[in-house]
Amino acid sequence: MWKLRTAEEGREVKPEGGMPLRTLCGLAGRQVWEYVEQINKGEEDQGIAHDKARTEYVRKRKELGVRHSADELMRVQQCGPGYKEVVRVKPKGKSKANTKSPVDGADLDRGVLGGLQFYEQLQMDDGHWPGDYGGPMFLMPGLIITCYVTETMETVLGPHRKREMVRYLKNQQNPDGGYGLHIEGHSTMFGTVLTYVSMRLLGMDADDTECVRARKWILIHGGATMIPSWGKFWLSVLGVFEWDGLNPVPPEVWLLPYSGKTGIGYMHPGRFWCHCRMVYLPMSYIYGARIVGKITPLVKKMREELFLNPYEKVDWNKARNECAKEDLYYPHPVVQDALWWTLYKLENLLLPNRPLAFLRRKALKETLRHITYEDENTRYVCIGPVNKVMNMLCRWHEDPKGDAFKLHATRIPDYLWVAEDGMKMQGYNGSQLWDTTFAIQAIFATGMEQKVDQCVRKAANYLEATQVREDCPGPLVEYYRHISKGAWPFSTRDHGWPISDCSSEGLKAYLTMEPFLGEFISDDRLDDCVNVILSYQNKTGGWATYENTRSFPQLELINPAETFGDIVIDYDYVECSSACLTALVAFIERHDRKGWNSRFHKSKLEKVLADGIRFIESIQKPDGSWYGSWGVCFTYACWFGCEALSACDKVLGTDSQARLDRAADFLLEHQRPDGGWGESYLSCELKEYSQLPEDEPSHVVNTAWALLALLKAGQQHRDPTPLHRAARCLLNAQMPCGDWPQQHISGVFNRNCMITYANYRNIFPLWALGEYKHLVLSAGEES
Repeated sequence: MWKLRTAEEGREVKPEGGMPLRTLCGLAGRQVWEYVEQINKGEEDQGIAHDKARTEYVRKRKELGVRHSADELMRVQQCGPGYKEVVRVKPKGKSKANTKSPVDGADLDRGVLGGLQFYEQLQMDDGHWPGDYGGPMFLMPGLIITCYVTETMETVLGPHRKREMVRYLKNQQNPDGGYGLHIEGHSTMFGTVLTYVSMRLLGMDADDTECVRARKWILIHGGATMIPSWGKFWLSVLGVFEWDGLNPVPPEVWLLPYSGKTGIGYMHPGRFWCHCRMVYLPMSYIYGARIVGKITPLVKKMREELFLNPYEKVDWNKARNECAKEDLYYPHPVVQDALWWTLYKLENLLLPNRPLAFLRRKALKETLRHITYEDENTRYVCIGPVNKVMNMLCRWHEDPKGDAFKLHATRIPDYLWVAEDGMKMQGYNGSQLWDTTFAIQAIFATGMEQKVDQCVRKAANYLEATQVREDCPGPLVEYYRHISKGAWPFSTRDHGWPISDCSSEGLKAYLTMEPFLGEFISDDRLDDCVNVILSYQNKTGGWATYENTRSFPQLELINPAETFGDIVIDYDYVECSSACLTALVAFIERHDRKGWNSRFHKSKLEKVLADGIRFIESIQKPDGSWYGSWGVCFTYACWFGCEALSACDKVLGTDSQARLDRAADFLLEHQRPDGGWGESYLSCELKEYSQLPEDEPSHVVNTAWALLALLKAGQQHRDPTPLHRAARCLLNAQMPCGDWPQQHISGVFNRNCMITYANYRNIFPLWALGEYKHLVLSAGEES
């Protein structure tokens, strides 16, 4: 049986031969699944419930097309096997969606309290809420290939993880036999080839049904030469592709001058968006060193299975620029093809015993220096799953028996999540801090924080423990790093990469709790956070994610990842900008109440707000909407946009009502007959609002976002009827136990890859219903 371990218990979960885990915070936030052979007395029902959940998932997948797991294993562990049978919300007939009257206050209170009591059970002892942060299908194959090449399949993964990974890959196969970029996506060469390879490496036979169907899809669509560049890279590492079939990823670019005065310095990878930079850093090392695993009998078989022509006759030069139409989201511009052709010709001069071999050696040394810095400053967690396993491969190549490789192995469990559909690799080491900050704000929005007092106090402990206390060591500019002191990361303090919106939501969460709990983070530490937020603001007035924007959008012309869009530089986003603006507004209001006690003058912060709100206004679309880059999609972005306009109006004395009305009108145009909203992930790809199928109920997360946006836009003063309908939709969707159902995927990155935020289904309905009660029902009673 699989068990989710707490931080202290998770300290013992490490692969055979692993090293002691490095931590800055006692492993606070670490969420690790461990397979337990011996079930303790009284836990037999949990094991039965796990098996039932797996069976039910397969049934729903086949009969209803449900692709998303519902985190049943975690719920069974935290709440008990019969958690769905507990009635916290009095069962009632569903209210009609077109009813114009307000929601009954007593019904709303019962629903909100039941939702809070249920969600409180999911909280871990250290104060964070665990949850599935999977979704992308291309993450786990990199781990499996790395373990195969380093000959650590058994020590790092082991039989139980391998079995659950096979379960997951079987469950996520599309009806046509292929696999998508993410769990809800159409079949792609990227997803299908890497999944096929993974199934074979995990021990499945080529004649197994899933392998036969996947291989058929691959060959019908042109064979493995049609896989995008990241797929070509991983196949080359495995030995199922030739490095000559990959457009160059030269490590020598890291030797370019960084200074913008040279002009070419703006193309230095140190100016890339950090996720792009930290992937292409180890990728360039692996490419430059030509790391290839042993050509085993299994590798030789896959060479025969994946191509239309015999492996020896594949035209690798032609293969460099081939890409299946199903994958091609970002086609190569002509200038990029010319660049790759030039680098391809120069590559021969850089290989061993060639004239420029000394340059390649120097470049490999430089890239390894940066890889080591990343490892050390994230306690070997790394910024994300892609660079995590690449860095692990680089450190193995450096020293197969060295401590660095062992330290990497100890942090693999941080990325693995188990649900009823199997074991998956997450898009981060979790979303712990992010979810906790939203959960805190949602709880206080309900006005019922006293009823879940211990839950609030535990969340406060996690918030305090996760704030970053120091900048990374050494000259930050030498490693292209931004300041960190005072920031909050997305997941854990051990991970440590600071982010603009996480820092802002962390600050807002603290300021929300302070009147209830008293001061538990010093003014100096709050000022440190504000300092980071201010440092992130770009000349546009907006905010990007991890760092300032360091180069120009034209650099996207060299984006080599056919599958992803807008990955090369760090862009300004409505979500990040709104989070920073609303945090600064909350900070100003706090000091206005308590007396000004900050090293930042109010006038300076007001100037920042004025510049920032102009950016928010500049990117509002003519129809009143904003495009969401980190959630699905327009409903998500409209919530952030309306939050920012409303908050800044209060401090700056501006009047954004006309813009808020336009945003409200946009949302109301898309309200569904049941009173809710149901936005498809296709909105993110197409950049226009796309509805879920009409025969499906509205999405509780989209509905909550839209309701929050409308409340901030002041819809209650125009016509509260749409708000009543939305609130009623949320209550109608709630389960008797207080939970809400898991529906379609709700997160996104890089325009077209979706990702799971399992806690959103609990957080945002509570938040929206709390705000509805305060701004509509209570306000109506007062008037």
